[in-house]
Amino acid sequence: MSDSQTTTRLLPWTTPEGKTCFLVSDGKGAGGLSRVVDRIEAVQLDMADGLLDHAEDMLSDNKVTERELRFLGHQLSAALRDVHRVAQSRGARLSR
Repeated sequence: MSDSQTTTRLLPWTTPEGKTCFLVSDGKGAGGLSRVVDRIEAVQLDMADGLLDHAEDMLSDNKVTERELRFLGHQLSAALRDVHRVAQSRGARLSR
């Protein structure tokens, strides 16, 4: 595989140490693994969308506790991190 044909794709997860993961392919797609990554990204985006709806409901409820709001904040932060990684990956592929 020559360097001119090699492509990399940012994956929607990190190592347990928080390091970035990439899929390296021959530029013709990565077959099954690439499709798995596409599905994981779709799930992450759907989960973030659902969490936003849940957050909107919680924020309009005066009975929500501080602990519940803190947990919501952590979940929103994780979802935003996932969505940001998906956007970076897709943006990088668009610029090729």
